[in-house]
Amino acid sequence: MSAVRPFEPAPAGTSLPSLASWVADVAALTRPDRIQWCDGSDREYAALIASMAADGTLLPLNPDTHPGCWLHRSDPRDVARVEHLTFVCHADAADAGPNNHWMAPHAAHAKMDALFAGCMEGRTLYVVPYCMGPIGSELARCGVEITDSPYVVANMRLMTRMGADALTRIEREGGQGGTFVRGLHSLGELDPDRRFIMHFPEELAVKSYGSGYGGNALLGKKCHALRLASYQARHEGWLAEHMLIVGIEDPRGDTHYIAAAFPSACGKTNLAMLIPPPAYREAGWKVWTVGDDICWMRPGEDGRLWAINPEAGYFGVAPGTSAASNPNALATIQRDTIYTNVALIDDDQPWWEGLDDRVPALDWQGRPYDPANGPAAHPNARFTVSARQCPSWSPRAEDPRGVPISAIVFGGRRASLVPLVFEARDWTHGVLIGAAMGSETTAAATGAVGVMRRDPMAMKPFCGYNFADYFAHWLSFDTPGAKLPKIFHVNWFRKGDDGTFLWPGFGDNLRVLEWMIGRVDGRANAVETPIGYLPTDADLNLEGIALSGDARATLFGFDRAGWQAELASIGTYLDEYGPRMPQGLKEEQQWIAICLK
Repeated sequence: MSAVRPFEPAPAGTSLPSLASWVADVAALTRPDRIQWCDGSDREYAALIASMAADGTLLPLNPDTHPGCWLHRSDPRDVARVEHLTFVCHADAADAGPNNHWMAPHAAHAKMDALFAGCMEGRTLYVVPYCMGPIGSELARCGVEITDSPYVVANMRLMTRMGADALTRIEREGGQGGTFVRGLHSLGELDPDRRFIMHFPEELAVKSYGSGYGGNALLGKKCHALRLASYQARHEGWLAEHMLIVGIEDPRGDTHYIAAAFPSACGKTNLAMLIPPPAYREAGWKVWTVGDDICWMRPGEDGRLWAINPEAGYFGVAPGTSAASNPNALATIQRDTIYTNVALIDDDQPWWEGLDDRVPALDWQGRPYDPANGPAAHPNARFTVSARQCPSWSPRAEDPRGVPISAIVFGGRRASLVPLVFEARDWTHGVLIGAAMGSETTAAATGAVGVMRRDPMAMKPFCGYNFADYFAHWLSFDTPGAKLPKIFHVNWFRKGDDGTFLWPGFGDNLRVLEWMIGRVDGRANAVETPIGYLPTDADLNLEGIALSGDARATLFGFDRAGWQAELASIGTYLDEYGPRMPQGLKEEQQWIAICLK
């Protein structure tokens, strides 16, 4: 390979004094060899890729089958989020709540600054201005990440609106008294014993040290777009949520946008990129992907909630992604993609468990594949890619106004009790449904089947403040004149007595979404029960799906005795948050418990 010509970035600084001062202070602390202000250009990206290819940080994949694709192998000790080392540093520990690890801000800053001292010697300090959301949107928010990892810079370019345009917005808003999120990151020594992520919500700042992986290092993602943004949203009157956004277009050409929150391993990306069943496609149904992971919602002048996807790319889990499970995702990552910790077949094509029946040549650590070493691809192997490459990508993803949300869906992985779908009676009931959602563990994971782990609104690892205050913030949107979305709960994972899944899932989930849209429009029927409105099997289009009578009764019914125990468990959970838990939510739980007797 020919020598890589150093890239000379422009602009080489900023007109915003607060930003210039912060960068200078960080440089004085970390002592880099040089500073590069990133402009997000194609030329800059090409130079970063070439530099990483030259030093082995990135490995080229087969250009005939995967043009523009690269493989990164992370340190084997640095392969996932580090939730036990993630802290939310409010001045008052009670504001962080029992749902977060807490450290006093002054102690957290001291700990991190000691780690950062001199850590960039021999390295380049990259200044990465970025915008979460369309540059021109009032819903968008900006940040600047300082990092010493070119891999992080390249990923941030795919995941955010990064570069000169974002810097211009930051400078304009800063001159008008606005602020931006300040993220400081260093690879450090990649030592797990010197690895921390500290969030300072009141300062809109985050410091991350010792990891180069995913949400630990791409600070625009979970750190900014959820932990800090959720706190910011509470004070500014909006919602920052761990939700996909999908548009469902019916044969009449009407499109309803749905936001949905699911814990891990519950099919969120598959739903965001859903392909309708053949009969639905022939009838004219279409599905549009606005976002697969994060949703920011704000009340509009018309009383509805309007949402944007703050991200510009996907940082998806590769294992399990296939032509059968998610053909849109697979099509998306055939070009211009950065893969992390996947395996390789013998002609340098990426491979992972669940993709197909080919045999890998090298595992995710670059070793000759040996099943005795475990999976060929790391179970948390990832792909980073621009959202625009998705075949179902919606142009509305770049609409500065956002999209109006017709329905909010909560869901979990429950083998028993919870029916396929039910609708909340009203907003307060819907907030309770979201607060109580979660998944049952398996024997392989915990040694006991059916252990319930609650993950409110799928935000347990990501809410930047006390969950009790978070629930109160959700309740506050129910005001006179508000035209709030209907709220539903789904469970794609209900099992029969033989342990098999009763619902086929994947594209057939559109049948459930069709019923939801019918409920929004006032056209679909339901039966009122103490847990909410349930469809009968006749209310869903089940043509072509073979379901036994027992399966139908299980999917569309409810077990009164089981729900009595569930409501008691929910009450115990709410009480864990003490007197800060909003009384209205506790009263809703108590009222349903009475109705179930």
